[in-house]
Amino acid sequence: MELPRPRLLAVSEELGEAELAALKFLSLEHVPMRKLEAIQRAQDFFEALQEKGMIEAGNLSFVKELLYRIGRIDLLVAQLGSSQEEMERELQIPGRAKCPPLLSSRYLLFQLSEDITEDELKSFKFLLGKELPKCRLYHKTTMLDVFIEMEKKGILGEDNLSILKNLCEAINYSLLKRIEEYELNLFGEEEMLIAEEQRGSRGGPEGHARWLASSVAPDAPGSWNESSQLEAYKMTSQPRGVCLILNNHNFAKAREAVPEPKNMKDRNGTDVDAAALSSVFSKLHFTVREYRDLTAEEIRKTVNIYRCEDHKDKDCFVCCILSHGKKGIIYGVDGQEVPIQELTTSFTGQNCHSLAGKPKVFFVQACQGEACQKGVFIETDSGEQDSSVETDARFQLNCIPAEADFLLGMATLQDYVSYRSAKEGTWYIQALCQHLEYSCPRGEDILTILTAVNQEVSRKSCKPNAEKQMPQPSFTLRKKLIFPVT
Repeated sequence: MELPRPRLLAVSEELGEAELAALKFLSLEHVPMRKLEAIQRAQDFFEALQEKGMIEAGNLSFVKELLYRIGRIDLLVAQLGSSQEEMERELQIPGRAKCPPLLSSRYLLFQLSEDITEDELKSFKFLLGKELPKCRLYHKTTMLDVFIEMEKKGILGEDNLSILKNLCEAINYSLLKRIEEYELNLFGEEEMLIAEEQRGSRGGPEGHARWLASSVAPDAPGSWNESSQLEAYKMTSQPRGVCLILNNHNFAKAREAVPEPKNMKDRNGTDVDAAALSSVFSKLHFTVREYRDLTAEEIRKTVNIYRCEDHKDKDCFVCCILSHGKKGIIYGVDGQEVPIQELTTSFTGQNCHSLAGKPKVFFVQACQGEACQKGVFIETDSGEQDSSVETDARFQLNCIPAEADFLLGMATLQDYVSYRSAKEGTWYIQALCQHLEYSCPRGEDILTILTAVNQEVSRKSCKPNAEKQMPQPSFTLRKKLIFPVT
């Protein structure tokens, strides 16, 4: 019986570049890595599977399983005559699965790669810059490519997830929790407790972003973790630097525009945020300069003033943006757009020489979309709804420059709204200010503080549908960033 080449060709023509990469990654146990790396077309991938006996006449079970694993149920149904329900039944049969089993590190890596954002990918590349060849970390490198290079270097494997856990710990704690859940299912609670005790020297969950752990071959030449303790940025100048606050409240100009932009309400409560930011950064020895109700062009001109300012006697620059927004965008009070990346890129070493090598910190309180994050609704005894909670929606996100020494704290994930109380300010800025004021005197670094902010904001919900919000920090910091109060 001949191979059903027309059906395989039809499948090939529907697969994108990222999907082909996922299929190759899930097939590494059956086809050598060197051969897979040379494959650029899905047709060639299927030919390689045939050569290895993974596709045979009358037997496309492996192809079906691959399509099921990457979520292309449409192709499974239309081209291969199967269904999601059929695959779920078949994969429960012992020995039936040929892809990495659901409880395997390779399938875990594939799932992680699906959820890691572009900003987080940049952070992985940056932190692995010394460990992996730079030629492998160019801008088109995907997260699956990074995992493969880590495997080649021997720093990632079925029984070697420690370095990946350290990276996730510093970049996105929720990724670390997923790895720990996988290990818990695989090894059981007792072995996990032993592992947690071994990790305890880094301060437990509260200090997870404080260090990159010393398990990255600390004595190996060229290791990116040559010391168990990261160096801190200099933070001794008086003042430390400028804290620029761009506070947009009154959007009457936007509402007067023709056509009138949607959802351009006045941002009641934003002055509460601005006052909190001014108070906390004054205590942290920054010169606070606030600008209110700027149009898009006025935002650009204001940012340009500080780009051109001489910061040579300062150790840091902070910019806090409070406005309406959408994905990768903030709005002027005239309803015109300003890309966040345009603002952050203004302060790269090339564009602002006096800040080269110094931390540039941006906090953005604005929606990044219209979607609402759903949570589990827990009824309270009050029986009341907080009608004062609003969103900053007008409706990554490559907002942060690839250059080192940047930190971007976003109030919410891309595509989602963020919430603001007309009386109490926004969830994100209020939590940020409270944790800065509490933790900076204790010597906590900014990544640890932002993780605590993530935890606090994620616990809040907006009734009646229990909508949630999750902030998103991203960074290219090279050192610990600590704001001393003395």
